[in-house]
Amino acid sequence: MEVISLNVGKPITVDYRGKPLETGIYKQPVEGAVSLGAEGFAGDGQADLVNHGGPDKAVCVYPIEHYAYWEEQLGKKLEYSAFGENITVSGLLETEVCIGDVYEIGTALLQVSQPRFPCFKLSQKHGAADMPAKVLSTGYSGFYFRVLREGAIAAGDTIVKQESGAGSHKVRRVLHMMQHGRREKEGLAELAELDTLAQSTRDDFKSWLERE
Repeated sequence: MEVISLNVGKPITVDYRGKPLETGIYKQPVEGAVSLGAEGFAGDGQADLVNHGGPDKAVCVYPIEHYAYWEEQLGKKLEYSAFGENITVSGLLETEVCIGDVYEIGTALLQVSQPRFPCFKLSQKHGAADMPAKVLSTGYSGFYFRVLREGAIAAGDTIVKQESGAGSHKVRRVLHMMQHGRREKEGLAELAELDTLAQSTRDDFKSWLERE
């Protein structure tokens, strides 16, 4: 398991359907170690602070293993951070990684907090209107880390698993629940009480349960 590319960038304004859109999805690979604090990497930023960033979503992760599939689907070569991820990684797939898993990368200690739920900004970047739907159907979503110990990370750093999350709740399964959980109350109730799951997602799950 390895960091293939480390990517940061501040939000920029782009055109989306004839209107200006501020987005932080256009990150760029950087060389050398970058300091990582509780809210993210130095030099990085997000435009939509409701759905991105903050302590529970400090680091966005995407597996390099999915790039070949998307290159075939989109008919183009993809540069690193094609999905706006801070770290492009190898060996951390959504079907294997669990909420609450802890990894040491560089001098930082990170914990898996939730899947990355796709939004329309992927469509803006890649020109495919159905990108969010395709991400959901494949499960190739990526995920977020929270920072347990601040430090520094660089491309080429080895990723070392330190601890497994309680309950073995795979990122892929939680993504499914974020999409369809209103119909699966038993699983929803269990995840709503999972303290390593991002608080905003737990709150969503709890509100869905309370509506029944």
